[in-house]
Amino acid sequence: MTNIELRHLRYFIAVADELHFGRAAERLHISQPPLSQQIQALEAAIGAKLLNRNNRNVSLTEAGEAFLKEARQIISRVNDASLQASKIHQGIAGNLRLGLTSSAPFLRRVQRTIQRFHLQYPEVNIRIEEMNSTQQIEPLLEGRIDLGIMRNRQLPEVLHHQLLLSESLVAVVHEDNPLVNLPEGELTFHHLADQPFVFFSKDSGTSMYDDIRALLSSHGITPFITQEVGEPLTIIGLVSAGLGVSILPAAYLRIQVDGVRYLRFGKQQGTTQVWMVNHRHRELSAPATAFMKLMMQDKNP
Repeated sequence: MTNIELRHLRYFIAVADELHFGRAAERLHISQPPLSQQIQALEAAIGAKLLNRNNRNVSLTEAGEAFLKEARQIISRVNDASLQASKIHQGIAGNLRLGLTSSAPFLRRVQRTIQRFHLQYPEVNIRIEEMNSTQQIEPLLEGRIDLGIMRNRQLPEVLHHQLLLSESLVAVVHEDNPLVNLPEGELTFHHLADQPFVFFSKDSGTSMYDDIRALLSSHGITPFITQEVGEPLTIIGLVSAGLGVSILPAAYLRIQVDGVRYLRFGKQQGTTQVWMVNHRHRELSAPATAFMKLMMQDKNP
């Protein structure tokens, strides 16, 4: 049976459909004698007579009926497998594994790209894992995620980053804080110098800890940190409870919580970068390549 090839199955199916060797040969674009020889070779390989034939008629034997059903299924599965492989190669099927920081889903550019990708490639399974910037590094190195969308931070040499956008920082304060009464454009980092800070813990792994501490330090400010937590939404919640102020990327303007106001800085502007990161030496899958292309084509914030 090791000599049975897919062409034997296709030849047999054609004869079974036509019940005529001449018409089957014409359908297959081959001459009749080689077709008859291939069917005989198939029967010999199986060890069973599949067709009754004489000068006038061709009919299926009981073994032929059973074999025909299985042969059709085999050909169908091969065709399905070929189609799926082709789709994956073209990037219109398969899997896309993304690492996103907690703020990335609130960025309009990221939202648009995910939506467009889903509409253009509905057969691609998108698996999104929420991880801070530090947590994305190991999965990128090991190939457990294809692409990472993270904040700027020091990366291993084998990881390549592309700038998606530079995002403004905003002050997060309670609505009763006197800072909300400042005229627009006058808020500076020095206004926060004496305020109790709700901030990321050093062990949270987010790059925002180092970025904002360095930014404040460049203005000669050492923040008075009274609460340290791991998640931005927790920071916003504690500001809502009146436990202090904070600084976060402007993406969080879209999260409205009772008692919280977001204030934009004036001339003293701080920004944080958002990067798309991939492994330099690992070939991207077709879906990942298509996603990256869509993301980099979108130049809007």
